[in-house]
Amino acid sequence: MKNILIYCGSSAGHNEIYKKTATQVGETLAKQGLSLIYGGGSVGLMGTVADAILANGGEAIGVIPSFMEPWEVQHKGLTECIVTETMHTRKQIMAEKSDAVIALPGGWGTLDELFEILTWRQLGLHKMPIGVLNTNGFYDDLLKMLEKMVSEGFLKEANLQMLIVDDNIDSLLEKLKNDSSEGELVGKWIGRA
Repeated sequence: MKNILIYCGSSAGHNEIYKKTATQVGETLAKQGLSLIYGGGSVGLMGTVADAILANGGEAIGVIPSFMEPWEVQHKGLTECIVTETMHTRKQIMAEKSDAVIALPGGWGTLDELFEILTWRQLGLHKMPIGVLNTNGFYDDLLKMLEKMVSEGFLKEANLQMLIVDDNIDSLLEKLKNDSSEGELVGKWIGRA
């Protein structure tokens, strides 16, 4: 495990703990010799993680769609920045360059990316471990919803187990390194109409 794909907000949130944790994530990745793959932004938690890993001698590779360039949010100090034509290409390249995925707090984009990468794993398109850093209980309600999806018959327990949750970056990284969950592709469909 070398390249860690981070999904997180382009905002910093209202609670300072989110920015503090994003800084800790960047510092920890650098300390462990891991590289950051992310959306290429300079703002919010995205920029905080990138700044922290770079400040500690680590590598940060950003992937950003060209339509965002005029918004001046692209991080200018990255180890490498890849500009794509579309959001879909962006997500594909980020996944191809990564060995594991972690979602920090974020909004629509973070959830979109997290659920897409989980779906890709469920379908057998990759085998990367996927984690959520549940800072300040940010994902508690979402995790309850995922459990309801299982209890109501819309998601198999084996596929829910593909999502690794922790509130500490060091232990989350350790869990990702030791992940053995497989999900369930064969017989995935819970029922037929």
